[in-house]
This record gives sequence, C-alpha cells and structure tokens, in this order.
Amino acid sequence: MARNCAITGKTSQVGGRYSNRVRATQFNPTGKVRRHPNIQKHRIFVSEIDKTVIVKSSAKGLRHIKKNGAYATLKKAGLI
Repeated sequence: MARNCAITGKTSQVGGRYSNRVRATQFNPTGKVRRHPNIQKHRIFVSEIDKTVIVKSSAKGLRHIKKNGAYATLKKAGLI
C-alpha cells in the first residue's frame, strides 16, 4: 500500500541527490531518490461520535487536527 497521508493527501516525491560540492566538480555519480512523507499511525478519540479512530497521517496532518479539531478535520477528509 502506498505511503500517503489520509488528511493532507501527501505522497512520496522523486528528487535528485546532488550536493553543491558535486555540482561544482561537474561529476554526478548519484541518481534519483524517493522521499517519503513522515507518516505515523495514531489513535484519535472523537468526542462528538464517542469513538476512537485509527488514522495514518503525516506530522502536518496531526497539526491540522490540533488546530481545527478532530471531528471537523476527519469529516472534511472523509474518514468519518
């Protein structure tokens, strides 16, 4: 299963792995690398429905929950 955030929709990205020193020497032995989001699994209690929901979310998604509230954020994401 793909590593993506259930709240923000973040997925992995492909990027280069070149340092500034490698660019300066005009020698690029490294290729591309896949960068994954900071996905964590959390149990969140939603008091409006009196249930605990397990969510795989990024660290930024958890900050969304802290700012906007669990019920509003999970309802907007379609998890409730």
